Amino acid sequence: MWVTQGFVAEEDAAYRAMVADYQKASGNTIDYSIIPFAALRQKAVSAVAAGVVPDMMEIADFQFLYLNAWKNNLLDVTEIFDTQKGHYGESALACSFAYNNDTKKRSRYQVPWKTASVPFHIWKSLVEKSGQKVADIPNTWDAFLDFFRPVQDGLRQRGARNIYGLGYQLTATGVDPINTFNAFLIAYGGENLVSAHGQLQTGDPQVKEAAIKATTKLAKAFTDGYVPPVVLNWNDADDNNAFHAKLMVMDFDGTISTEVALYHNKEEYDDILTVGLPLGNDGKKLPAQTFCFGLVIPRGAKNIPVATEFMKHAIEPKILNQYLKAGLGRWVNPMPEIAKSDPFWFADPHRKAYTNLTLFGPTIPVYESRNPGMAPVGAENVMMRAVINVMKNGMTPQAAIEQAFARAETIFAKYPIVAA
Repeated sequence: MWVTQGFVAEEDAAYRAMVADYQKASGNTIDYSIIPFAALRQKAVSAVAAGVVPDMMEIADFQFLYLNAWKNNLLDVTEIFDTQKGHYGESALACSFAYNNDTKKRSRYQVPWKTASVPFHIWKSLVEKSGQKVADIPNTWDAFLDFFRPVQDGLRQRGARNIYGLGYQLTATGVDPINTFNAFLIAYGGENLVSAHGQLQTGDPQVKEAAIKATTKLAKAFTDGYVPPVVLNWNDADDNNAFHAKLMVMDFDGTISTEVALYHNKEEYDDILTVGLPLGNDGKKLPAQTFCFGLVIPRGAKNIPVATEFMKHAIEPKILNQYLKAGLGRWVNPMPEIAKSDPFWFADPHRKAYTNLTLFGPTIPVYESRNPGMAPVGAENVMMRAVINVMKNGMTPQAAIEQAFARAETIFAKYPIVAA
């Protein structure tokens, strides 16, 4: 079994404890490797290409599951999934349902293990130091984001010249820029970029207008000097490090890894405010784009019976809940009713905001679950490159989005889905 290394030691310890309990109860042995997420992404792709695969592995990105289900490289795990189907929430149901181009239908190719969304992380002390008040942070999208401009201005006036108001992943590297652009797109009304049936909607005027607005807003944060100029070179971990170094007041980043990394530094942990999505500019609730990481069985696995048995064990509600709790709640339980019944998920203000955002507000699944064509669009960071073209190359937002949409259409042409 291959699994993703946690951001903190508690996550890996929780996994080892789960395996130890299973081994004691079953008499089986799990030969596992705990691998950093970037390396696991590469290792998984290489293994499937070579045909030398583990019996089961954890998904470490938004792309592998949907591309390999499309290619019929994964086993259907419906029988395992169905043992807990009634407990899973909408996000887990949608994110495990992938399209197989050989069979021309969708099925379950992942057993959801953890779910997440993207909240905001704010240094309360820096807001107050700027002369602004945390209590005055607005709760509609543009007003919320614009609040951090005078925060930066106030800090500069008080001599803090290297602190920026906003932390956006304006880079073409990693998955964080995908999350960032999609959230802005959805906030401006472009939620149906990919329809529920897997059709690319670049011809929809509302989607195009939303993409232009998202590009304009993100690029302007850079050109106006409200994000660190080094964002262009960031990877998925760099914004966490910059936030911890107090290089910026607010960060928009998936999971609460930012907070959990400081769990044992109570003063700094308590100084962070975790915030779900503000309301849209129209005052309505915005859907959070949620994703699930889970377990898959690659085609060619040698020990399917034990893999199946372990996976069933790992998603038993009490066992799964204890595992995620022991990992400090960085990942949310994909079973809403189980989470709702456990005070752990709401006793801490960071977990409470994150859990409510991920499980109990409006959500939509990652676009890759609707059509695997979104995987290469994301791998190329097509949409964030449009933002960078405005930031660095002088393109208009309209021209940049037209170019990005044309590229997305070319990619999607290779992934036709038969709508049922």
